[in-house]
Amino acid sequence: MPGNIVLIMRFHPVGGEDVTVVSEDFGGEREALEAIAQALDERRSLVLTQARYGRETGHSGVIINLANVVAVRVSKTDSAATGQYM
Repeated sequence: MPGNIVLIMRFHPVGGEDVTVVSEDFGGEREALEAIAQALDERRSLVLTQARYGRETGHSGVIINLANVVAVRVSKTDSAATGQYM
C-alpha cells in the first residue's frame, strides 16, 4: 500500500519468547496499535498482508493469534528501548 511505513512489531506471548514481525501494513505506529487493540477487543487474530518474521527477506501474509499475547511493542526502529507496549 502506498504511504505505509516499515514497522517492527514485537509480540510477547504468555510463557514464551518474543516474536518479531516487520510489517508494512500500516501508515504509522498509532494505526498499528489501534488495529492490534481492535483485534484484541474482538478476540480475533491479527492479519498482516505485507509482513515478514524477523530478518527474513521477502514479504508474505502473516496471521498472529493474539489469544496468548500479553504485550505488544510497535516501533519504527529495532531497539529494545523504543516503542510502546500495550
